[in-house]
Amino acid sequence: MFDLYVVTDRDLSKGRSDAEVARMAYEGGADVVQLRMKNADGREMLEQACLIRECADEMCKLFIVNDRVDIAIASGADGVHLGQSDIPLDTARRLMGDDAIIGISVDNVDQAIAAEEGGADYVGVGAVFRTGTKPDAMQGVGLGAVYEVRQAVDIPVVAIGGINRGNIQDVIRAGADAAAVVSAVVAQDDVRGAAHELRDLILKVRPHIPPEYL
Repeated sequence: MFDLYVVTDRDLSKGRSDAEVARMAYEGGADVVQLRMKNADGREMLEQACLIRECADEMCKLFIVNDRVDIAIASGADGVHLGQSDIPLDTARRLMGDDAIIGISVDNVDQAIAAEEGGADYVGVGAVFRTGTKPDAMQGVGLGAVYEVRQAVDIPVVAIGGINRGNIQDVIRAGADAAAVVSAVVAQDDVRGAAHELRDLILKVRPHIPPEYL
């Protein structure tokens, strides 16, 4: 489905808007951008979402909205990413339709299996490493959790949480289909360059993944 998944965070983006960061991330090679604006009002979030939607269309990329099904629908996003305490998956599917991409955050095998059985298109496993950008997530579930979830489900597995240039190949080796990053791209002076480097690291390691991880 994708290799590099970038999640926005305005607190880390050095004064740049979410839409500006999204454009640079796409230009650098990000396959999908998730708009995550936890403290924004609906009007502001929708404005940024519509700008990112235009950019994603221009570059033939994917656009996901975090949590807010209403914003995803109003902006024409490709899908929504939901946490364990967000609107139920079946409700989101009914509202967004069969073509929408719906991802679910999980931190263990049971949650991943439930997400797949409920019709999720992918699961986001984490936080793999300890991180301050997702304080509401289980911290440091480790590479073992990525491997276990990969073995338990058939839908794509996206690793997230504390992923950077030093460990991104490890999460791919552990079985992740894609890596989601926040500060490793959003907080960098050169967003394009950071995204390009991370995607290149993912692509370089893929041919060398041992068979037992596939």
